[in-house]
Amino acid sequence: MPTVYPLLMGRRAMIAGTYVVSALLLWATGALFVRGNLSAQDQTLLWCAIFFFASAAASSAYLTISEIFPLELRALAIAFFYAAGTAIGGVAAPWFFGVLIGSGSRLSVFYGYALGAALMIVAAVVEAWLGVDAERKSLEHIAPPLSTRVEL
Repeated sequence: MPTVYPLLMGRRAMIAGTYVVSALLLWATGALFVRGNLSAQDQTLLWCAIFFFASAAASSAYLTISEIFPLELRALAIAFFYAAGTAIGGVAAPWFFGVLIGSGSRLSVFYGYALGAALMIVAAVVEAWLGVDAERKSLEHIAPPLSTRVEL
């Protein structure tokens, strides 16, 4: 009889789940914002909740991404994914949202929120689909070091 444990628990489920929760909260915040239903305090509290879940998702994803790479490539993998994420999230996103805010249109800002939510849903689907179940396994079992591989 198959167990539902892998579907409900573990890092893959946690990462995907926290991305989905973040996306739903972000979309709901955008919907409330576009209607003018948020005070500054409400907006701040919702952003705190969004970042609580999004931080868990992103941090876990960064830390576990290296598990699928052989020992000799793990540091490079972490550095590459961190640099790519920082470039997109730290450079492109502030510019993009600055443009949306500068438009003076609440609807434009909502579209930015919706885009961010959609990207997080895509991240959740990719993690659920391609994520590695690494619980209770050694890193060498998940991705053997290159030095132990036999060449044919």
